[in-house]
Amino acid sequence: MNKQNTASRELPLAIEGMTCSGCAVRLEESLRGTPGVRDAVVNLSLERAAVVIDDESTDLDHVIKAVREAGFEVGREVLKFVVTGMTCSACAQRVEETLLNTAGVIRADVNLVLERASVTIAARVTDEEQLVNAVNLAGYGLVSVAQENVDQSEVKLRRDRRDVIAASLLTLPLVAQMLLQFMGYNELHLLPAIEVLLATPIQFVLGLRFYRAALNALRSRSTNMDVLVVLGTTAAYVYSWYLLITLGEEAEGQLFFEASAVVITLVLLGKYLEAKAKRATSEAVRALMSLRPETALVKTAMGVLEERPIAEVRVGDVVVCRPGDRVAVDGRVVQGEAEVDESLITGESVPQLKSQGDSVTGGSININGVLEIETLTVGDDSTLQTIVRLVESAQLGKTRVQNLVDRITVWFVPLVLILAGITLAGRFLLYGDLEVALLAAVSVLVIACPCALGLATPTAIMTGTGAAARAGILIRDVSTLEEAQVLKRIVFDKTGTLTLGQPRVRQVTALAGSDERGVIEIAAAIQQNSEHPLAKALCTAAEEQGISTRPSDGFVNRVGQGVEGQVAGTHYLCGNDAMLREAGLIVPSIQDLNETDTKVWLADSTQVLGAFSIYDALRAEAAEAVEQLLGMDIEPVIVSGDAQAVV
Repeated sequence: MNKQNTASRELPLAIEGMTCSGCAVRLEESLRGTPGVRDAVVNLSLERAAVVIDDESTDLDHVIKAVREAGFEVGREVLKFVVTGMTCSACAQRVEETLLNTAGVIRADVNLVLERASVTIAARVTDEEQLVNAVNLAGYGLVSVAQENVDQSEVKLRRDRRDVIAASLLTLPLVAQMLLQFMGYNELHLLPAIEVLLATPIQFVLGLRFYRAALNALRSRSTNMDVLVVLGTTAAYVYSWYLLITLGEEAEGQLFFEASAVVITLVLLGKYLEAKAKRATSEAVRALMSLRPETALVKTAMGVLEERPIAEVRVGDVVVCRPGDRVAVDGRVVQGEAEVDESLITGESVPQLKSQGDSVTGGSININGVLEIETLTVGDDSTLQTIVRLVESAQLGKTRVQNLVDRITVWFVPLVLILAGITLAGRFLLYGDLEVALLAAVSVLVIACPCALGLATPTAIMTGTGAAARAGILIRDVSTLEEAQVLKRIVFDKTGTLTLGQPRVRQVTALAGSDERGVIEIAAAIQQNSEHPLAKALCTAAEEQGISTRPSDGFVNRVGQGVEGQVAGTHYLCGNDAMLREAGLIVPSIQDLNETDTKVWLADSTQVLGAFSIYDALRAEAAEAVEQLLGMDIEPVIVSGDAQAVV
């Protein structure tokens, strides 16, 4: 074949990795020497390549391979979409194939349960509009995640709930009639006209979505679950009309309108439960996203504070974080000192002291003090967004079992249609009764549905990863979840995992002639204005002993040490060893205090008045969990930064 006579097209590629004109020349020569490439022009300054290829002899994959072999990379973009119109795994498979067959698409992953698509494209070769048009032609919808209305899942849930209720109310009399006949009350049945009035809106109003989805599938020369639902229920509905017309009054009590009505109602119920499960299991991602502040307080070059939307914060901007606020960005402290609750990331319940030069994570909480933070990462590069992406990626992934199921489902519907045809022919040949044969064939169509195959695995993945995320467990990818069944060892963090992560007072020691009740009362009085977990432990201890919190004033928070304040005109300190030493007081040595506990001292200006031994209690279910793991031959291991005695 003459090369010039074959169809050709130009691929405008973004190229990464070129550093000099020699790179451009090398890539250009490599591309021109690739079979199927007619011409190639590489522009170093624009970091682009225009490659003309023969469609019949090569494709984008071969061009990308040639670019890689030359030592460079083709620029890529990952686009996220919401897919509408899918009803079963065959639909997801078809959308995926449509995307993969679109010029410029390198990879496509479609998840039926999430109704999401992740599409990797060669930058500049294609765009969102082309992908949307391709999927629309296949009979489905594609909406960019950036444009998606966040309330759509709730809207869909309300619509599905409404349809289920309406279908159930209309189906109930038909089912009641059927049950009464099974119980022997054959004389109790609905008039045929009433059956028609009940079944028709179910079939053609509430069931309209199935007809539309089936038509879309047939237009693209494929089949799906909706085709089975439509064929089965329509056959039962039409057959009932046939009996009504041919038998007349004798058809009373002999019709099958309830069969089509019940099937559609049950499928609608399944859709509602599916939508409810999707919303519930995606709560973990929404909860993570809610941790990110909507705005940030940015300090300009002139020293003026401006509140900006988080999307407008740029790398290098200095963000001010006040006590009680969530840290808006990932960054480095350039000024100030504060204790920050980073349990979001580390699981560590005790706030960590942050000062100049320390890193902070967006979404963590500033307990006390004012911090000025230089922004290091924004947007998709932030730690919080990375966690969200990790959870979503695990939910979008497909296991080996799911890939197998997807391949089976493609052939499932045609196989059911063939079986229904064989049943129809076989019954008719054996018994010579067309009505009996038709009824048997309709039964095959009605009971066959690939939904369970297509939804079981993705729903399990979504539920599992969602539950894990709510429990603070991040699953890197779906293959990790699949391999968890063969685990032999599990590593636990201690604080907040095996323990409650909520400090409690174990022991109170009164010194210098004080009494325990008085020590607790004063400590709670000056700690009541602090948000520190240790302060809350002291206040809780006072509440448990029925001690009323006395008023205090002159509250001062000393970051990394403790607090001070005045009660009834007397100045008190409540904090750690460093606070006592700074005040010129000697740290007592108390033998009976548990050495693994955290110690908090109460003192006035001249002497130490008492000591508190504070611990982190084990979770009630921790021992049971460890026992269950041992019973499953899984070895539990603890990793902790605490002393060996604490662990």
